[in-house]
Amino acid sequence: MDLLTQLFIKALEGQKVEVTFTGGNFDLKESIESASVAALGRIREILKDAALEDAECFQKIEAIVCEYEALGLDCGVRHDFG
Repeated sequence: MDLLTQLFIKALEGQKVEVTFTGGNFDLKESIESASVAALGRIREILKDAALEDAECFQKIEAIVCEYEALGLDCGVRHDFG
């Protein structure tokens, strides 16, 4: 499933869904952009952490994967260690 589809599904979770396109007060684009910008900000902070040495890069990658998972987005089987 592509990223946009996953973000679409997450944005609609908990929303009452009616199949009409005549308006309403739920702004899908705003919801997706808001979640995306927030996640990018958290990822940026993870990457900017100069306190970690190169051997600790795994921790940075793990933190980024966790950000995706916190959004309910699939990161593929590479993070499925169980």
